[in-house]
Order: sequence, then C-alpha cells, then structure tokens
Amino acid sequence: MSGMSMPARMLRLLSLLQGRRDWSGRELAERLGVTDRTVRRDVERLRELGYRVDGATGTAGGYRLVSGRDLPPLLLDDDEAVAVAVGLRTAAGVRGIEESSTRALAKLEQVLPTRLRHRIGTVGEAIAVMSPTGPTADPAALGLLAAACRDREVVAFTHRGRERRVEPRSLVTAYRRWYLLAYDPGKEDWRTFRVDRVGELRGTGHRFAPRDLPGDPAEHVARSLTGAPYRFTATAVVEAPADVVRERLVVALPGRVEPLDEQRCRVRLGADTAEQVAADLLVLGADYALDAPPELHEALVGVAARLTGGRPAPPAAPGSR
Repeated sequence: MSGMSMPARMLRLLSLLQGRRDWSGRELAERLGVTDRTVRRDVERLRELGYRVDGATGTAGGYRLVSGRDLPPLLLDDDEAVAVAVGLRTAAGVRGIEESSTRALAKLEQVLPTRLRHRIGTVGEAIAVMSPTGPTADPAALGLLAAACRDREVVAFTHRGRERRVEPRSLVTAYRRWYLLAYDPGKEDWRTFRVDRVGELRGTGHRFAPRDLPGDPAEHVARSLTGAPYRFTATAVVEAPADVVRERLVVALPGRVEPLDEQRCRVRLGADTAEQVAADLLVLGADYALDAPPELHEALVGVAARLTGGRPAPPAAPGSR
C-alpha cells in the first residue's frame, strides 16, 4: 500500500494523467501503489476539483484527462516549468499572441520557486525577441490545432472558400507565419495550410490512425512553400557562390539556390509582390542576370522609382541586368 498521503497521491495521479493520454485503472493503481477502488475514489475527487476525467468500464476501461469548460491548475516539473517560461518569453514577440504570452508568463513567474526563477531569469537575459510583422496568429486556432495533432482528431475548416476535413499532424512556424501539416483524405495526399487563412475551424470528435509522416514536418513545409504558386516568379543567375547566396537570403528554401559552378549559382525567385522580389535581389550583394516576365520587370522599375524618389523609366528587356 502506498505510503503517500491522500493529497500527495492525488497530485501524483494528476501528474500521471497529464503525462499520457490513456491509462488503465490497473496501471494507475500499480504506479500509485494502491487498489483500483482507491484510484476510482481519487479520480472522483479530481472531478470535484474541476478536472474532467473521462472513464470507461469493462476490461478495456481506463481514464483520460480531457478539456473542460474551465482551466484547472497544471502540474509541471522543474524542466517543464523552465521550458514553458522560455517559450512564453519567445512568444511575447509573436504578433497576435504577445499580450496573452506576457500575461501567462507573469502568472507563472509569480508562483515559481526561487531556484527556478533564477534559472529562467538567466535564460531570459540572453533572449532577445524581435517583434515580427505579418499575419496575426490566432491563439484559439493554434490551441485547437495543437490539441487535435496531439489527440489524433480530425478537424474541419474552410480554406480558400472550400470545406476541408483533414488529419492534422504538426504545426510549423516559419517565416513569420504558422503552417499546419495535415493529411487530406479527399486528396489522398499531405497538404500544408497557412493557419491565418483557415476559417470556421472546429474539431469533429472523430479519431484517426496516424499515417507515416512524409519526412521531417519542418522540412516538408519548407519544400511545400518552395513549390507554392506566386504572382511573380523569376530566376537570376548570380555572380556569387551558392553557399554565400544562401546565407544572404532571408528565406533560403530548399532547392531555391542551385550552384552552376564554384563562382555562380541560379536563384529561383517567387513572391506575391514586386517589393518582395526586389528585397531578395538587393540582399544578393552581387551582379546578376534576371530572367523574368515583362510584368515583373515593369513592377520592379516602379519599385526602383519609389526607392529613389524619381519617375519610372521604361521597362527593361527580359534578361537584362
């Protein structure tokens, strides 16, 4: 029989339920060193405290901690508390959730033991976060999608005016935006969705068996972005080594820079605005030959005129420097 007091045992039970999705009553009893009947009583006490613990009877019965209407206290060990605090400090620079992150961090630091407060303070002094621009991240959408990825729950939403039902697997943050990697049964393929373009998001309550991922989620999203359709596309043969150009580009997606020889490379350019293309050309820091459609050349001339305060010159011929 367990030598823990009832409050200590309940805290241990709560920690176990938070650490894994499903537990059988027998597993919990063995971990706690108590009887199945004591586990049932402790689970009922947790429910009275506001924790929603679902249970099932029978040989396959078990317990699962699920979300409810209110947010009850969470139990974190030292390393988890430090990780959460550091994550909140970083998130304080993400547009759309900075205020929520700051409030949450203040609440967390208020109850941290002195030893952890010092560790987090040391890390925090070494972190500098730039406030990015770009689409606002919706905390509610991110939370729902993260839970759906964890629980293997099918989600439904509208995207580009169409209803989609997908199996979410991973959230990826890249280039100041959030992306969802999910399997779309209707397309029988993996798809990448920008979270800020998802509407009417909801969970369906239907579970799915996880499929093998198409490689590392972050790398897959990067490859998807490389092949995404853009309003403007072009290529530039740059008089600089490929590794040098990759370091200079703000977004060096896989396959975007192709070495031609030791001193030259070909760069694929793609963006929805001419200003974005111009920004990439500027950071190349080397001579280049641009192959682009007349529409983009004309737009770049307009960008140059705005930068210099002068009047637009006639469009340059395709392939000119």
